[in-house]
Amino acid sequence: MAKIDSKVIFVTTSPRTPAKMIPEIELLNTHFAGQKWNTQTQRAFMELLKEENFFNGEGKKDPAFSARDRITRAPKSLGFVTLKPSIQLTPAGVELTNSRRKEEIFLRQLLKFQVPSPFHKPSDKAAEFWIKPYLELFRLVRHFGSLKFDELRLFGLQLTDYRDFDTIISKINDFREQKAKNKGNYKKFYKEFLYSEIRIIYQDRINSGDTKTRESKDDSLQNFLATQARNFRDYTDACFRYLRVTGLVNISHIGKSISIAPEKIQEVDYFLENTSREPVFIDNEKEYIKYLGNAETPTLLSDNRELLEQKIASEFPEIPISNEMSLTQLKDIFAEELEKRKEQILREQVTAIKDYRLFDEINSTFDQILDNSLYDTPLMFEWNTWRAMTMLNGGNIKANLKFDDFGNPMSTAQGNMADIVCDYDDFGLTVEVTMQSGQRQYETEGEPVTRHLAKLKREINKPAYSLFIAPKINEACIAHFYALHKMNISYYGGTSTIVPLPLNVFLKMLEDSHKASYVPEPRHVKRFFERSNELANTTDNEIDWYNGITNEALNWLNE
Repeated sequence: MAKIDSKVIFVTTSPRTPAKMIPEIELLNTHFAGQKWNTQTQRAFMELLKEENFFNGEGKKDPAFSARDRITRAPKSLGFVTLKPSIQLTPAGVELTNSRRKEEIFLRQLLKFQVPSPFHKPSDKAAEFWIKPYLELFRLVRHFGSLKFDELRLFGLQLTDYRDFDTIISKINDFREQKAKNKGNYKKFYKEFLYSEIRIIYQDRINSGDTKTRESKDDSLQNFLATQARNFRDYTDACFRYLRVTGLVNISHIGKSISIAPEKIQEVDYFLENTSREPVFIDNEKEYIKYLGNAETPTLLSDNRELLEQKIASEFPEIPISNEMSLTQLKDIFAEELEKRKEQILREQVTAIKDYRLFDEINSTFDQILDNSLYDTPLMFEWNTWRAMTMLNGGNIKANLKFDDFGNPMSTAQGNMADIVCDYDDFGLTVEVTMQSGQRQYETEGEPVTRHLAKLKREINKPAYSLFIAPKINEACIAHFYALHKMNISYYGGTSTIVPLPLNVFLKMLEDSHKASYVPEPRHVKRFFERSNELANTTDNEIDWYNGITNEALNWLNE
């Protein structure tokens, strides 16, 4: 049991991307099912996890703590694993790893997550909790139609008791009215409003002088307010990401808002009406674990055969439905048709991209990425680069990010694969993007980029190269990738041709392909990377190589 001191809504924040817990609980179950969850198994789990392609962390300082952080937060809190008396997946955890309808599994578990619970007991310092946070956040978004990130950060986080729902609605309405009247600088207006709310929420701590935070030795009020403001931003980001994994919401990356997808409103209304708002089994851990791990509750629209048939008939009238079909078969049919529709939407997007109809939009999105003005910049960077590579030249360009039912990007690629993989028939190309800069760019991206390229080489048994794009390239990455051109390492399939380019140079390549009097071909791409190999073999240092290949990129279509 964990004691929580939170004054605002308590939700799971680790892992940041919910889907990343799937391979991790599979690994835990495969190697440790039936064993005790203790320091020994925790350390052993981290040792295995560090060797997996899907893991990007390190867990060096305290492996046991790192293991607890990864398993006892979201996986345990959402009922996917149980650790007493021994390690095992719950029925919900088994479904999450095996089911094709993972969004549905995530949704059921989010709707049951509650505070207080046997897992999370509020301390005397905490707010008065009585809520199923994700259920009420869905209700809040549904009520307003669309809720901005700033509004959820300001007021949604204060919804610690569902019985205060109407009070939060009034606060948001009042904020919107004052915002409309404010003709000054919004950023200043919002900061003042945010800090005012934080002062109210933490009034007792501020009055008693308890303003020291774990993150800093600075105990000034200003630092305290700034720290809580950052925490509020992180909690809100977690709310957005975990709601999004259900596939029921749309995210406006420009407006930084969340809304129920129009096609999903009926499904949301169903569980809002039929799911109890009251926390259960507060003091009975055994019954709570049984309740939380149940893969079939709460009831969703898809569990109601009559409504499911109506939905299938409405969205896919050409699909025959018979009474002989089981409910599971109907669910699978619906899932298959949604997948087919998504693939068709993506094919239509690719056609529009290849015709350069989206050139201006893609360029505009890159400008917003450079300005860091979008809600989820890493996701949009990965998605927009896939669009750019599709437009840049021929080939089959595959993005390994996850799309929702309507072809919108939901989450970035998992750690065991490249962001983008390009098939040009006689050679392959991985494309990796990152918003990281400085030394951290090298520490987090250097080895995975090389590993993903090696993986592609093994899979296609053809020449393969890699393109690494970031707003700014770190010097350590330049040195690392230069050296790999020359180092014959069997673990990575020989030498590795990886070319790092700053985003502005890649944009010039994109512009050149648009202006060219012909459609660029795969041979132009291959010539560029082979030129990198030539430069690496004829230069004495990484700076000359990097300057040379950058110049080649700026003139990549010159015959």
